[in-house]
Amino acid sequence: MNLRSTSVSPSPSRQSRPHRLAAAAALAAALCSAQAQAQAQAQGQAKSLPPAARAPVAFDIPAGDMKIALDAFARQTATQLIYRTQDVKGLVTRGLHRQAVPVEALAALLEGTPLRAQRDVSGALVISVEAAPAPVAPRAEDETGTLSTVIVSATRRREPVRDVPMQVGTVATQGLERGGARNLQDYLANQAGIDAQGTGGPGVSSISMRGVSTGMQTIATVGLYIDDVAFGSSTAVANGSQMALDMGLLDLHHIEVLRGPQGTLYGASAMGGLLKYVTNEPDTYEFSGKVAVGLSATRGGGIGHTESVVLNAPLKEDVAGLRLSAFRQHDGGWVDTIGLVARKNTDRGDTGGARLSLLVQPSNRIKLRLTGTMQNIRRDGANFVDYSAATGRPIEGETLRRLYTPDPYHVNIALVAADVEVDLGWARLNSITSRQRVRNSSTIDMSGGYVPMLASIGLQAAAVPALVRVGLDKTTQEFRLTSRADKQFEWLAGLYINHERTTNRQNVDALLDGGVVGPNLLTAQIPASYHELAGYGDATWKTGLGLDLTAGLRVARNRQSYQQSVGGLLTGPAQVIDARSADTSRTWLLTARYALNAVSSLYARGASGYRAGGPNAVLNDPQTGQPRAPTAFKPDSLTSLEAGYKADLLDKRLGIEAAVFRLNWRDLQQYQPVNGLTVVVNAGAARINGAELNLNYRPDARWTLGANAAFIDAKLSEDAPGLGAKAGTRLPNSARFSASLSASYAFEAMGHPAYAGLSQRFVGARNAGLEGSAAVPTYWMPSYALTDLNAGVDLGRVQLAFYARNLFDRRAQLSAINLLQAMGGPTWVNVAQPRTVGMTATMPF
Repeated sequence: MNLRSTSVSPSPSRQSRPHRLAAAAALAAALCSAQAQAQAQAQGQAKSLPPAARAPVAFDIPAGDMKIALDAFARQTATQLIYRTQDVKGLVTRGLHRQAVPVEALAALLEGTPLRAQRDVSGALVISVEAAPAPVAPRAEDETGTLSTVIVSATRRREPVRDVPMQVGTVATQGLERGGARNLQDYLANQAGIDAQGTGGPGVSSISMRGVSTGMQTIATVGLYIDDVAFGSSTAVANGSQMALDMGLLDLHHIEVLRGPQGTLYGASAMGGLLKYVTNEPDTYEFSGKVAVGLSATRGGGIGHTESVVLNAPLKEDVAGLRLSAFRQHDGGWVDTIGLVARKNTDRGDTGGARLSLLVQPSNRIKLRLTGTMQNIRRDGANFVDYSAATGRPIEGETLRRLYTPDPYHVNIALVAADVEVDLGWARLNSITSRQRVRNSSTIDMSGGYVPMLASIGLQAAAVPALVRVGLDKTTQEFRLTSRADKQFEWLAGLYINHERTTNRQNVDALLDGGVVGPNLLTAQIPASYHELAGYGDATWKTGLGLDLTAGLRVARNRQSYQQSVGGLLTGPAQVIDARSADTSRTWLLTARYALNAVSSLYARGASGYRAGGPNAVLNDPQTGQPRAPTAFKPDSLTSLEAGYKADLLDKRLGIEAAVFRLNWRDLQQYQPVNGLTVVVNAGAARINGAELNLNYRPDARWTLGANAAFIDAKLSEDAPGLGAKAGTRLPNSARFSASLSASYAFEAMGHPAYAGLSQRFVGARNAGLEGSAAVPTYWMPSYALTDLNAGVDLGRVQLAFYARNLFDRRAQLSAINLLQAMGGPTWVNVAQPRTVGMTATMPF
């Protein structure tokens, strides 16, 4: 048993030791009553305490980890606390940022938890767990945080999600693991209104939120973060929009999903929303860990397995801790190929990774966290199925594609970060430094479109593979000052520096019979650089009448350059072109939150976001000397107006979050041929109207019910010539209606806690292209409904989880790529993985 004793000795000017012990004893006696009575009764009890214990204290205790909050309480009241670390581990508190007598303060910190305070025979104040009824299984909602205090960092402050004036969703990774989730599409499957478009498998996906998509994006519209570190490329050169981070779930605490533009706090490429992976911090008190193994089988596919380990080691109590995690995952695959390359389960592959995190807290005012993450994804082939655009049916078979040449791919990421946090008293200073390295190598079989085209000009090719190698080296530095929590005025200010160097190497050859290499169709090398400097800040005024007002601004300046070297049969003579650009972007934020009462509030939010502009590689006309196409494209921008309601009703058994919004997207970035050159241009506009609803209900201690839904009407409001689409055309990959339902039941199985759960999701019809467009041709994906089951039992030494994904084995079309469709080739469709059953055994220690 690991006991934690927290005490702070007062300065000589404070009360004497006998007085302090008397005050602590009286405080503990009052707390026993305060935990069982209303706050008004607790205040009545406080009147009987000695003057020292009745005196209000200005508390500044952040929301979040209960252990940290109790330590802060001890410091701020000069009170000794004793508790077991296992009793408070994993518990969170809403924090306290006001004046209160200690009785009320501790009661507020412990509210909503099974903890109580009492005095032992020595006079110490002991925090312990209240007696509870017979144990039941952990509920899914306990891990996802619905109806309980979920702490998020969406506003760059740690605060309860119910107090954040925007739509913030949290996805618990433990629940995803129990349900057999394996990739980004699985993680976001039950998040209505979010599209995770697979472009071949894990590690090569794109994300859109609230319909902000033009299909094949120039630059990502959803930002990606690991803790406080921005991930991925900010430019159109390095294919960043198709390389959304598909991080393994191992030792992640949760995933935060922020909907709507986040440009003021998170910068470029977050105009549709933000996805943030939040990792676990090392524990400086308790040695712990877990080992897990899993096995899965897919109908018509191969066998998959996973192995993982987590180890947490305190190096010095309350000062330093080390956390290590590692995993390996093998996916057996399920897509078969025919043709020149015929094999089963061609999309099989392995994913492995590790994370090392060191936490050092040499004093109460200084905290250093160093983190290193690496992950490696290898797949033998893409997981597409060939579909006909004319019929909407598979061409070769339900899980078949015709392959002319092998198409493996490999994604490797490595990231190191250092977060130094210093409490200055009047503010908190964070210095966040990161360095990341991303390498992607993929072979794309372009034969379905190019072989017929080459035959039309007399070149008989057997296959046309495109080898694409993309690299990113990114260094970021952020300085952020955050004011102390205050009941009237709060602020933050930051400086962000980003340096990126990217490479993009492409080679397309025509292969003749027998594998002989024929003419080179395309060779391209595009080294590029991106430099950004941004300043941002916001301020919040709490009027004291239940109304909080926030205003924010960000100004960012970027410079870009790249050199394009191209040659080959399809491009003509070899040519080298230098290109440069620079632009400045401004984003803003205005929010108002009004507390109707202690458990419900209304909010209004206006915000903007953007994607950086960039250079185009353009040749000059030999006769006029003028550029043959625009030499640069400018940032596109999006503004959002949103109104919402959040509440915990029925004694916090029913949680409601609802929002309506309108997005105006201007100067859409799009690819367009100009005088034989394909460049990025700005043209057209779009308007998106929508509504979102999220419900969570706990009718009793065993049942948990959840539902979320989204309605999105996303259309062009002006013609977009580069996309070949007219005003009124629906934007790609956007379902008008999507919804998810879930139910979880906790019970006992032979005296052991157990659970069972079901989830059902529905997504309406979507167009992978644009109606009437030749550049982004139409391919309609029908609506679908998928059902998943999960169950588990906690046997003490081992926890068993069982799952069945796609229970009814539906061939749902999740996303589609029409790259070859305009050339008469097939549409590549990402189909839902056939019914997969599996189990995971976890052994904590």
